[in-house]
Amino acid sequence: MVPRMPVPRSESSPDLFGTLQREVNRVFDQMFGGALAPAAGFAPSVEMKETAQGVSVTAELPGLEEKDIEISLDGDLLTLSGEKRAETTEEKEGVHISERSYGSFRRTLRLPWSPDPAKVAATFEKGVLSVTLPRPAEAKPTVNRIPIAGASAKPAG
Repeated sequence: MVPRMPVPRSESSPDLFGTLQREVNRVFDQMFGGALAPAAGFAPSVEMKETAQGVSVTAELPGLEEKDIEISLDGDLLTLSGEKRAETTEEKEGVHISERSYGSFRRTLRLPWSPDPAKVAATFEKGVLSVTLPRPAEAKPTVNRIPIAGASAKPAG
């Protein structure tokens, strides 16, 4: 195989990555009318933590009120849904730019077990939804220690 020698770049040689970037931008402009803003609407950030006591879920929902949020539990599926409504303002002069997201959202999270719906608790404070799902007794974590045999040990059998 003949080794390839690097080709010196001249001012007239095409910038392949720049060309690719321009082409991608052109396609997005055609598809979305030049706006790369999220078309899907509002999507809250969610954090789920598992402990020995259960699972805690927090979701960032700034600008929402309790009445705008719905929480449902179907077996091991926790669903957070709601709608963030747009605020209307009237601008008489100048340019108005809004990068805030609005719309309905729905996030479904699979839990490691099915919690008792009667024991689930939720709070909403300062735009943060917190859901606590206690672990059922039958789903308590168990640790089964597996012995490790050395290289000189023969497998049983």
